[in-house]
Amino acid sequence: MIGFDDTESLITLRDWLRFAVSRFNEAKLFFGHGSDNAFDEAAYLILHTLHLPLDRLEPFLDASLTHDEAEQIKTVIERRVRERIPAAYLTHEAWLGAHRFYVDKRVIVPRSFIAELLPEHLAPWIENPDNVTRALDLCTGSGCLAILAALAFPDAKIDAVDLSEDALEVAAKNVADYGLNNRVELLTSDLFAGLKGRSYDVILSNPPYVNAESVAALPPEYQAEPALALGSGADGLDATRIILDSAKIHLNPGGLLVVEIGHNRDALEAAYPTLPFTWLDTESGDQFVFMLRREDLPG
Repeated sequence: MIGFDDTESLITLRDWLRFAVSRFNEAKLFFGHGSDNAFDEAAYLILHTLHLPLDRLEPFLDASLTHDEAEQIKTVIERRVRERIPAAYLTHEAWLGAHRFYVDKRVIVPRSFIAELLPEHLAPWIENPDNVTRALDLCTGSGCLAILAALAFPDAKIDAVDLSEDALEVAAKNVADYGLNNRVELLTSDLFAGLKGRSYDVILSNPPYVNAESVAALPPEYQAEPALALGSGADGLDATRIILDSAKIHLNPGGLLVVEIGHNRDALEAAYPTLPFTWLDTESGDQFVFMLRREDLPG
């Protein structure tokens, strides 16, 4: 079996792609931060390292690599195998649809079902996007949903809130990269605690929602992410409870609350049997994001 110190026979991009897939499978890596299999992740890491278009592998497969290029690819493959960190932390980028965001270990790697809903302006629940003038992204992390909300609602000012100062530093870079400093305000707050007197037409949140049992069983790739952004109590609903209990006073009449809760639908509906949750359909499933109107919320 070829090891990392015995790669002289690998000449072309095709050779290195095969090598990477073999090493990833051998190491039983976990995928879930932009790809879901060894081939796609290997192709992404190699194309990114070589500064090639991420959607055009075929034309380059039989190209020979320079010595320096081969060394760069070997390094990134070896780090992915031995350190078991997400590919996004190696490339410092993550994608939500066609939108690229800077990421590093200070933030969770963006992966949100809500991101699939924003290009359609949360239709049909919002009839006219121009009527949204204030929106909140609670637990903003890298700032990705705040940025997508700003793009979806061009007349809106967006508050992007997180408890982590480190995360907000990453969000600030992304907001600047998209030229949205005049529309997206970054705020340090533990959920709604620092938002007294602020109200919104739309509140979005992808809060921590992994239950304690699942946190304990997370693979190394997820353990590389900030723990603050993952776990939320025994049943994964601690943050969501606070959001449900406090959102009403921060929503304008007719305003929407949109929250992602992962696989916790059954637990959530059992905890709030009288709330009329609307579960929003995404390409990835229809039980991961709920919506409530202000008038449906407790309090």
